[in-house]
Amino acid sequence: MASENRIAIKIIPASEIFSIVPLLQKLGNYTVSETLIKERLQEMVQQNYECLGIFDTEKLIGTCGLWFQTRHYAGKSMEMDHVIIADAYRSQGIGKILIEFISDYAKKKSCNWVELNSYVHNFPSHKFFYSQGFVAKGYHFVKEL
Repeated sequence: MASENRIAIKIIPASEIFSIVPLLQKLGNYTVSETLIKERLQEMVQQNYECLGIFDTEKLIGTCGLWFQTRHYAGKSMEMDHVIIADAYRSQGIGKILIEFISDYAKKKSCNWVELNSYVHNFPSHKFFYSQGFVAKGYHFVKEL
């Protein structure tokens, strides 16, 4: 259990990006090897990607990736990726704190909006994001190659 004054959110430096691997491995039906996750993370930090860590004192309890891009329909935007909060810390208001932090950070980065994808079966996350002012604008389709 966490008290709000012990929760800190900060950018994880590229040199410490592997600290999020255990949390990523808990995100859904993860079948990618740890080696491949690390290779992909190394590539991601070379792109327009930043990663937030959510900490209870010094313990990493959550993470959220941030992608920055300019979209023809929105201008500069931030896309949240792999939003994860450890099970023991859910339903304690940490998600709300995270969204407030992200919204403020996006404004500081001159973004016009924040967007995200959520698995279609993850109804609890849909309910949460709606409660934080997000709206469903469309579907995210994928085709594995």
